[in-house]
Amino acid sequence: MADVNRGNRPLSPHIMIYRPQMTSISSIMVRITGIALLFATILVVWWLIAAASSESAFAFIDGLWSSWIGKLVQLLAVWALFYHALGRLRHVIWDLGYLVEVEASEKMAIGMFVLATVFTFISFICL
Repeated sequence: MADVNRGNRPLSPHIMIYRPQMTSISSIMVRITGIALLFATILVVWWLIAAASSESAFAFIDGLWSSWIGKLVQLLAVWALFYHALGRLRHVIWDLGYLVEVEASEKMAIGMFVLATVFTFISFICL
């Protein structure tokens, strides 16, 4: 076996020279939005259970949803839903063997951010 000096070699990829690509950021965001959607679903279930249980419980959670913080959570949840759906669609396209080149993947990542934002604002304008 060769005598290899592993103490002087940098970690791979080295933290000082690694630059995150748009595709890796987009992939991480898909995971984050999936977790955020789990918490948003819990809030919706809480709202439904409160509606079925008592008038005072429903008044509390409905007041929370109607506040500016509730509206912000709803806006972010809708954006996360669109972004996560677009991320899943991107993976279906990749699984079919299309747009797997680096430039196309980076454009798709940017397009996901833009389309999720546009779809969110269209949804809030229409509703």
